Amino acid sequence: MMKDTTTTLDTTWVRSQFPAFAEDVLQDQAFFENAGGSYTCAPVINRLTRYYTQRKVQPYAPYEASTLAGAEMDEARSRLAAMMGVDTDELSFGPSTTQNTYVLANAFRQHLNTGDAIIVTNQDHEANTGPWRRLAEEGIEVREWQIDPETGHLDVATLDNLLDEKVKLVCFPHCSNVVGEINDVALICAKARANGSYTCVDGVSYAPHGFVDVNALGADIYLFSAYKTYGPHQGIMIIRRGLGEALPNQGHYFNADSLYKRFTPAGPDHAQIAASAGMADYMEALSAHHGHAASGAAAARAAHSLMRDHEATLLQPLLDYASAKNSVRLLGPDQAANRAPTVALASQIPGEELAVRLASMGIMAGGGDFYAVRALAAQGVDPAHGVLRVSFTHYTTEAEVSKLIAALDQVL
Repeated sequence: MMKDTTTTLDTTWVRSQFPAFAEDVLQDQAFFENAGGSYTCAPVINRLTRYYTQRKVQPYAPYEASTLAGAEMDEARSRLAAMMGVDTDELSFGPSTTQNTYVLANAFRQHLNTGDAIIVTNQDHEANTGPWRRLAEEGIEVREWQIDPETGHLDVATLDNLLDEKVKLVCFPHCSNVVGEINDVALICAKARANGSYTCVDGVSYAPHGFVDVNALGADIYLFSAYKTYGPHQGIMIIRRGLGEALPNQGHYFNADSLYKRFTPAGPDHAQIAASAGMADYMEALSAHHGHAASGAAAARAAHSLMRDHEATLLQPLLDYASAKNSVRLLGPDQAANRAPTVALASQIPGEELAVRLASMGIMAGGGDFYAVRALAAQGVDPAHGVLRVSFTHYTTEAEVSKLIAALDQVL
C-alpha cells in the first residue's frame, strides 16, 4: 500500500540513496560545492557498474549483451524525455554542456544570415554566452541583455527594448551560478516566441533542484549537465523538433534523419548514457517514497516540489545571515522563494582564501569566478579577487547549514 503523501522531505532516506554519505573519508565534511557537481546517486552507480561489467560491448547488435546495452541507452533517453515533457528523440546526450553549446552555436552560424541578431546576457556562465558571442565574427549582431549592477537581476522589461524583427535567438540562464535568482523562463520564452525568435535556456544551475517541464516553459533549447543532477559526466540537451529539423545537421550525413543524432558529431559515451537512466530511477523512487506518483512526468513534478520546498526552508536562514553581515555582500536576492540554493558572497578576503579557511573546518566550498566573469564584473566584483560560493541541494540537512553559518561567522 502506498504511504500517505507528504511534502516534508525524508532526508534520512534521501541520504541513504547516495553512497558518498557512507564513505569514511567524507564523514564530518559538509558538502557545499554542489553547484560545481553533485554526489552521484546509487541507481546511477549501479547501472554504470553493470554496464561496464556485463554490457561493455558495441550496442545495438543482435547478441544479448549488445541488445541489452542498446536497450539501456534507449531507456535513459525515453524516461528522461518523458519526465521533461518532450518526445524521446528531442533529447540527446553529449560530452558536456559546454561542448553541446559549441555544436549548437556552429549550427546557428550556418543557419543565420549577416544582419540577423541574437541576444545574450551578462548573467551567464561563460559556456552559454561565449560560443554565441563568437557569432559576431560571422556578421551576426550580438545584443547584450544586461543585469542590474546592484542586484544581478535580469529585468524582463529591458528585454523588450532589445527585441525586434532582426532577433532570431535569445540565450539566457534559468538561473545564474553566482546570482542564483530564478528567471521567469516561461515569460521570457513567450516574449521571444511572440517576436518570432527561438530561445536557448541554460538550465545547468537550476536542474539540480528539479527536472522541469520543458514543454510548459516553452523553451526551444534546454541544456543541463547530468553530473550536477546526481548522474554521470554527460551534457543533456533538449531541442524541440521544429528548430532541430530547421538547423543544419552537425552529425554524420547519414544520421541527418535522426533528430537526437543531428547535434552529436562525436561518438557518445555508451556506458554513461545508459547509466543516466539511474537519474530517472532516483527521481521516481524519491516521489514514490513520499507517497506521490511512481513514474514519469508526475513523479518528476513531485520530486521537484519536495526538493525545492526543502531547499527553500534551509536557504532562508543562510540568506538572512549573509544579508545581516556587514563584512560581506550577498549577490542576488535575499529571499529563498525565488532563488536556487547557490549563494555567492563577496568580501575583502579573496574567495579562494575563504574556501581554504572553511576547508579546515569541515566545510567543502569553492572560491573564484566560477566562469561567471561577466556577471561578477557587471556587479562591480573583481573576478580575479573572486567570491566565496556555497551551494547545496536537497540532500543537505539543517544541521549542515547551521555548521556552515557557524564556520562563516569565524572566517568572515
